Amino acid sequence: MGVDVYKIKWLLLSLSAALTGSAISFVGVIGFIDLIAPHVVRKIFGSSHRIVIPMSMLFGGSFMVICDLIARTIISPSELPVGAITAIIGAPFFAYVYFSRRKEA
Repeated sequence: MGVDVYKIKWLLLSLSAALTGSAISFVGVIGFIDLIAPHVVRKIFGSSHRIVIPMSMLFGGSFMVICDLIARTIISPSELPVGAITAIIGAPFFAYVYFSRRKEA
C-alpha cells in the first residue's frame, strides 16, 4: 500500500521511548513501582482484572510506604532516596520476570 513499515516502526519506537522518558522525568524513579505492582499481584492472585487492578493499587501504595519507611530508618540521622530502595528491590524482580519468561518460550 506504499507504507514503509521499517521507517514507521522505528519512528513509533523512537516516539514511544521519548514519551516514556519524558513521563519518567516528570514522575521520577517512583514510577518504577507502577511497573512492579501488577506483576507481583498477578503472580500472587492470578490474572483476573477484577482482582489485579484494585490489588495493584493497594500493593503499590503499601510497597511505597514500606520503601519510604526503610529509606528513612536505614541510616537514622540522614535519609536515603526512596528511588534507591525501590531500585534495589525492583531490579532483581524484573531480572527474575525476564529470565523466567525466557525459559518458558
